[in-house]
Amino acid sequence: MEKLNKIFGGINLTWLKVILFAVAAGAYTALMALLPMTNDTSFEDITISFEVWILFGIFIIMNSKSSLDSALKCFVFFLISQPLVYLIQVPFSSLGWGIFVYYRYWFIWTLFTIPMGFIGYYIKKEKWWGLLILTPVLLLLGYHYNKFLGLTRYYFPHHLLSTVFCFITLLLYPLCIFHNKKIRNAGIIISILIIAGASAYSLINRNIYHTTVLTSEGSAGAVFDDTYHVYLEDSSYGSVQLVYNEAIETYMVDAEFIKGGKTNLILEDADGNQTIFALDIKYHNYEITKQ
Repeated sequence: MEKLNKIFGGINLTWLKVILFAVAAGAYTALMALLPMTNDTSFEDITISFEVWILFGIFIIMNSKSSLDSALKCFVFFLISQPLVYLIQVPFSSLGWGIFVYYRYWFIWTLFTIPMGFIGYYIKKEKWWGLLILTPVLLLLGYHYNKFLGLTRYYFPHHLLSTVFCFITLLLYPLCIFHNKKIRNAGIIISILIIAGASAYSLINRNIYHTTVLTSEGSAGAVFDDTYHVYLEDSSYGSVQLVYNEAIETYMVDAEFIKGGKTNLILEDADGNQTIFALDIKYHNYEITKQ
């Protein structure tokens, strides 16, 4: 606990350290975006969501010497790290310099770090309004926790580390930032309520992937009509059904997947003859191959 308290306010954060920190964070994020093995994993999440960057921002705020120092250091940190993420990817991307189109979103957030860093500094003052400043951050983390919990539930153990990270930091921030017992306990209660609410919402509203996996015009080697029966070998992955699309006058196999993984899709004609397809279900796409 003592080491954690040092991280949240006991480090001499010089400008050189901020710059080196920004370069390291940008380079690491670019690497996670480039490595194919990180696709759809927690390691890729730093490239598209806020949870780790929130930690970086709070770390800078808690180790700054004034509100102005906090605002400037937060701004410079993001001004260096975010464009560096895309700069490193330029030689490896088919978009080339066009990849910077994705930086526009992060640049807007970089501008917001000036007021956020300035106001955020006052969470150090051990006042009740410090908790009010922190609460929107906790709510944003709760949103991320809900999202990652749903993704993990859909395709376990993908994004499990991000789910755990959000869970831990939701409790860690009020615990380590505030030393006033009443304020700290109130912050922990807020975090627990956020976690409980986000967990319940995720469990009730599970991720569902709707798609069409086959058409009767021979996609993936499939030929069928309304006399066929279609089903998944393992129904825990969801359900499939034959539908007729009048607009294109074609029979299709529509799917509603409730989790990712591998199973077989089976087409069976009226005589019981089966055509089996290996199906690899992911978050927003799939791979299907005739066996």
